[in-house]
Amino acid sequence: MNTAGPADVPARMGLDLTPFRGLRYDPDRVGSLSAVTSPPYDVVVRPDGLHHLESSDPHNIVRLILPQATTPAARNKKAANTLQRWLAEGVLTADSEPGLYVYEQRTDDGMLQRGLIGALRLSEPSQGVVLPHEDVMPHIVADRADLMRATSANLEPLLLTYRGNGSAADATAVIERTAQDPPLLATTTEDGFNHRLWSVTDPEDLTAIQKDLARHQALIADGHHRWATYLRLRAEHPSPSPWDFGLVLLVDTARYPLRVRAIHRLLHHLPVTEALATLGDSFRIRTVQGPLSEAMETLSVAAAEGNAFLLAGDGAFHLVDRPSPDLLARTIPADRPAAWRTLDATVLHAALLDHIWRIPDVPEHIAYIHDTAATVAKAERDGATAVLMHPVREEVVRELASRGVTMPRKSTSFGPKPASGLVLRTVER
Repeated sequence: MNTAGPADVPARMGLDLTPFRGLRYDPDRVGSLSAVTSPPYDVVVRPDGLHHLESSDPHNIVRLILPQATTPAARNKKAANTLQRWLAEGVLTADSEPGLYVYEQRTDDGMLQRGLIGALRLSEPSQGVVLPHEDVMPHIVADRADLMRATSANLEPLLLTYRGNGSAADATAVIERTAQDPPLLATTTEDGFNHRLWSVTDPEDLTAIQKDLARHQALIADGHHRWATYLRLRAEHPSPSPWDFGLVLLVDTARYPLRVRAIHRLLHHLPVTEALATLGDSFRIRTVQGPLSEAMETLSVAAAEGNAFLLAGDGAFHLVDRPSPDLLARTIPADRPAAWRTLDATVLHAALLDHIWRIPDVPEHIAYIHDTAATVAKAERDGATAVLMHPVREEVVRELASRGVTMPRKSTSFGPKPASGLVLRTVER
């Protein structure tokens, strides 16, 4: 299958988004399109969300992105066998010709996001074409690489953003004109998002898009580990190769601003009483009123003045803010920009997790959860501590990324994220 354009196309200074023959579910072979989709693999809250998705339809994409077996090797083999079986049975079929895909997400309250799904030529951060803003953990990259290697597929698109000029021109003109046509698919997922997908195959439209994107650089909004995985697999295959490209969704945030949310921490083995007792006079500690929505609003007000966190897990909410200058001077590296040194995630990891609580950043001790209520509920159920965060502004993220400065991992949650399972990309061996 031809998954990317001519292999001898030279690398460009800007974004090089290439058509591919997408793999999509045959609606006649599954219960419904909404029942086979999933959030990205790292957003699924295990095990509850995983079991829910697996039971929603026997062909749910979670069986490929989060296969279940007793060993990593068995999991990856299971995913590869499942993919091959679905291809043989016609559950997944390839589109007849290569294209780029216009993807729309919409909610009833007026949120609208549109972007382009395609195979993006990979580049190193030093080239300044695709900018990461978060660190990655090697074991997660290794795990994703093993899965992609076994399946020879990009199973879900990363979310990348770029800044156009805010007008309906070039790529945006094609996107918005295409969105007036009947879509290839339309579905509504249980989170209330309406999803629609179109294919762009007209040569003039593809040329207009590619010329426009070649003038831009992109920020990785979601998918740092998968981008690092793409780069690792590219290094394993002599160029030119289909592995020179990776599946992404590109969104012009000048036209369609993303929402930026925080990613919370769940500290498995630290009860709230112990977490608070060890703070001493390093932070100001106040118990604040609930419910959760009101407590988060209190956190938002405090975060506007400086570093602030909301601890939960004992049935109450504890606002932790105003770190002592002495603590920050002793724990925060001084060789980084001020915008990095003052990040909540920087203070949390350097001052609290590393210095005061001495908790290693490994899955046995820390879970990263996007859903606020789910984080609190798990902490209360397990006798753990939920550390609730306030989101970082996109301008700060972009500024640091443009300077080559990465934030602590899981510092931000850009959204809405693309649903996994609407379009996949196979990679030739």
